[in-house]
Amino acid sequence: QVQLVESGGGLVQPGGSLRLSCAASGFVFSTYSMRWYRQAPGKERELVAHISSVFGGGSTNYLDSVKGRFTISRDNAKNTLYLQMNSLKPEDTAVYYCNAPSISSWGQGTQVSVSS
Repeated sequence: QVQLVESGGGLVQPGGSLRLSCAASGFVFSTYSMRWYRQAPGKERELVAHISSVFGGGSTNYLDSVKGRFTISRDNAKNTLYLQMNSLKPEDTAVYYCNAPSISSWGQGTQVSVSS
């Protein structure tokens, strides 16, 4: 069974940093493109960052509003996806989820709150 477990969220001040992790199991992680999503209260879930599989060379793409601040990466040997979040803004407050384009199940997510 596919399992995705997000961790690393927390409450930080504007300008702070967090590193999110996503532990994946139940599929051959390295062969799947992976994504980070977020959902703010009262808002629809949005795609934040994308990283291709080993076949795609690990290329990355980002939501315009996080470019230059967030970095998506992966460790295929550890079946783990990461999101390094720097220069955090209140607008980044949301529950963050990891997933793959072809996977329909979702984990619990990890909450990121940015406020003074």
